[in-house]
Amino acid sequence: MLTIKNGWLENIEHHKTSHFTPRELGEKIDLLVVHNISLPPGKFGGSFITDLFLGKLDKNADPFFEEIYQLEVSAHCLIRRDGQIIQYVSFDNKAWHAGVSAFNGRERCNDFSIGIELEGTDILPYTPQQYLQLVSLVKKLQESYPLISHNNIVGHCDIAPGRKTDPGEAFDWPYFHSLLND
Repeated sequence: MLTIKNGWLENIEHHKTSHFTPRELGEKIDLLVVHNISLPPGKFGGSFITDLFLGKLDKNADPFFEEIYQLEVSAHCLIRRDGQIIQYVSFDNKAWHAGVSAFNGRERCNDFSIGIELEGTDILPYTPQQYLQLVSLVKKLQESYPLISHNNIVGHCDIAPGRKTDPGEAFDWPYFHSLLND
């Protein structure tokens, strides 16, 4: 059972990153953005995602990392293939997950959103454990941040069209919504 205290999930793994910004006083959180990530691309497991979010990715560990090792990015949480959740940024702070983005005419989605990464790719199916954990997490987040409605749960592709494609065609939105509505 997930619980949130002071912006942090309790009883899960935390890796606190410096890649975040405090939210503006009074900023309402009303958007949840679903992403995907795998490092190297298409490979699962290991510490590379955490290393990236902490600014500690070894550029020599894989040729692809030469392009990204200096990025300052983060998400609030990662849900691994087995359903394990790792949190990097307090939900009360802004993670650096959305980049140039807009939702319903509002730009800079990091300001008012929570970003959840699923370990995956645009084209490989996500696991049942990931869907179940995502639904559990969303329901808990909606208790603490009630402005996140079902209509305000979107993919990165929806807030950065033409620039981002995740969570991709592999993410089963109807299945996710059916679980969320149960």
